[in-house]
Amino acid sequence: MISISRRAGLAVLGCAFLSAAVPAAQAQDAFYKGKRLTVLVNYAAGGPTDVEGRLFAKFVAKHIEGAPGVIVQNMDGAGGLIGTNYLGEIAPKDGTMVGYLTGAAWQSASDPSPRRVDFKSYEFVAYQPGTSVYFARTDIKPGLKNATDLVKAEGVIVGGLGVDNAKDILLRMTMDMLGVKFKYVTGYKGSQGARLALQQGEINLYSESPPSYRAIIEPSFVQKGEAIGLFYDPGYNGISFRTPKQMEGVDLLPYHELYKKIKGEEPKGELWDAYRTIIALNGAMQRMVVMPPTAPQGAIDAVRKAIASMGNDKDYQDECLKTFGFVPDYVIDNTVNEQVRKALTVTPEMRNYIHAYAKNLPR
Repeated sequence: MISISRRAGLAVLGCAFLSAAVPAAQAQDAFYKGKRLTVLVNYAAGGPTDVEGRLFAKFVAKHIEGAPGVIVQNMDGAGGLIGTNYLGEIAPKDGTMVGYLTGAAWQSASDPSPRRVDFKSYEFVAYQPGTSVYFARTDIKPGLKNATDLVKAEGVIVGGLGVDNAKDILLRMTMDMLGVKFKYVTGYKGSQGARLALQQGEINLYSESPPSYRAIIEPSFVQKGEAIGLFYDPGYNGISFRTPKQMEGVDLLPYHELYKKIKGEEPKGELWDAYRTIIALNGAMQRMVVMPPTAPQGAIDAVRKAIASMGNDKDYQDECLKTFGFVPDYVIDNTVNEQVRKALTVTPEMRNYIHAYAKNLPR
């Protein structure tokens, strides 16, 4: 795996070499010259995927050879599945549409039923490891002053996007492992809708990815004392835990450490195994830059090269830090397809356990 900084350095050196060696006329044959590229975001406008996807689109446009026009199209619904399926089934296969997707890896791995287009056949351009940050209103009885107060809370109402969505499953699992009694309300179209529901008191506990937590939840709710950060999902590679880059500088504990602080021991059991299974996949590939199956290699190479160059763009870095507090670190080497396709696997036993859990809704 090559980090974006190293990859960007290689791309810069490669560009310098090519500019000296390739005639100007030949350089005009860039794949995207005279074309338009649509970035499809599989969640609604205003949510964390959209915030990050629009910033991605704005800056990747500057770095694609041929200077295509770049627009963003939101296609939300079914926990991101509608946009994901559209990309593979209906979207043009000529390199003029690229998906900026969230939750797609988990959806594919957890549901082996036949689809019109197998997600493993998509062209994976890049991906970004990530996490989710859990937070709650402070007015949950008898009042939340610290994250450890969660186990004393009464009347907890957890919000979600869909019963089979990884976000919902993780929200429920973390509460169940801690023994927190809660009501579950799901079906919000995206995080913006769930956030509004939390603001209006329809729900009082939710999770978001670091971009929206840093840019919206922390300044608009936490700093005003209306909400409190609880914990975040740790990075997990199937063997050990790590602090995701997006959480650097955020004063919260990862879930397993908060659990130990409350319970006095490490989490264990089937729910814990299932939780780790989900975060190992969902967190490792939280954001994915994807093209439809059979997309031209020239398009894939051009966008991948642009992402590498974008990561070295000072304006991009500054706007990322200003908007959501960190600079995304994309995995963009030429083994991305192999990595993703290999990772999209969950044992039948674990898949069945998680499916049964998802359907057994709290009363």
